[in-house]
Amino acid sequence: MGTVLSLVADIGYDLRRLHGLWMALLFPQLRDSHPVVSRWTAETTRERAMYRAWAAVGALGLLVGYPLAVLGLLVRFHVRRFDRTATRLGAVGTVVLAIVVWGALTALARVRFSAEGFFAVAAAGTVAVVSTMLALVFRWLGGRVVTVLIAYPFAVVAVFLPPVVAALYSPALATVVFPRSETLAIWLLDNALTYRNLNTLLRQRFELAGFAYVAMWGGFAVPVGWVFGVLVTLANLVRPTSEDEEDG
Repeated sequence: MGTVLSLVADIGYDLRRLHGLWMALLFPQLRDSHPVVSRWTAETTRERAMYRAWAAVGALGLLVGYPLAVLGLLVRFHVRRFDRTATRLGAVGTVVLAIVVWGALTALARVRFSAEGFFAVAAAGTVAVVSTMLALVFRWLGGRVVTVLIAYPFAVVAVFLPPVVAALYSPALATVVFPRSETLAIWLLDNALTYRNLNTLLRQRFELAGFAYVAMWGGFAVPVGWVFGVLVTLANLVRPTSEDEEDG
């Protein structure tokens, strides 16, 4: 029971804090937290109307934004684990780890796959290693915008590309990767890509088979990376860490 009450209290604190930040965007008077100065309140009819309308918009935004921020806390937990590992290993150590992991997959492909499969996995592993290097470079350049727009997409490529390529030549991986990829593609075509019949055009021009899966996941790397970055940013806004406060 105590855990539930603590969770409810934490959620209430987060919502009040976020709504207060939202209100302060339009009403900077609310940013004054000096204990001697009385809290500002709307006085004129126009101010009261604007205050209530802005508060309502903020409340509606929290209905959508707060659950995403909670999801961002989960994503941030795993991202921070990768960050801590990369920090302990250093840039060179992280790249060496990527070479070892994807090199092992390439070696396995040499034994189990055809020559074509081996070269495809080797190429994907090389791209993944280069993507790891670029993700590290842009991550350590500093700045939230650079990290979200560039580093996160490269990190997604580094993690997901080699397994998707290997699935083209491994029946075991194919049974896991391809059905889920097809389900995701169908959902996107039927929901997110209906604008001006874009889904019909894609279905007519492309068939989801073979290396189309690779192209699909390669294209997903950018928006998926951006989504991860935005979720982590929301989590940092809700529950900033000491690192976030130093960076911000």
